[in-house]
Amino acid sequence: MALAVCLLFDPRTDRLIRELWARLEEKGIRTLESHTHGRHLPHLSYAVLLEWDLGVVRSAMEDLPDKGGFEVSFQGTVAFPRGRAALAPAVPADVTARQEAVAAAVREAGGLLHRHYAPGRWVPHVSLATRATGTGLVVVVKEVADVLPLTGTIERAALVDSSTGQIWPLPGVP
Repeated sequence: MALAVCLLFDPRTDRLIRELWARLEEKGIRTLESHTHGRHLPHLSYAVLLEWDLGVVRSAMEDLPDKGGFEVSFQGTVAFPRGRAALAPAVPADVTARQEAVAAAVREAGGLLHRHYAPGRWVPHVSLATRATGTGLVVVVKEVADVLPLTGTIERAALVDSSTGQIWPLPGVP
């Protein structure tokens, strides 16, 4: 499927997002909790690659400077085509520059970057629902609104194979 450069949350934020996934699942909305292999982590992706050489991409990510973790503030829901719904985070200004550096590094490493992660096209989001349309989207928006505002902390990064859930931790947060 894909390899993603993911930003991962502190335990508290991870737990709160998983609780939101569980509430949505109880209401019949499919989330990352039950999607594909069921081993998804709450995350914010810097990049999604459609083709890659794991060793080369991993080395490129490890060569990027550690910019450290940061706080995000979730302010609402974003709806994408085909029923995908996500938390919409406000992020510090330098995070866009970080994402662009990651996108450039994976391209230089020979990775084929998904078009939605190209510089200038990236929309920061934390995936919730995988197929919420019509009334399902209304349920997602209501459940999200009931827990907002919410702040969270990005504290680590990893490469994640979305087809298997396999994770390769990175030494820092690019």
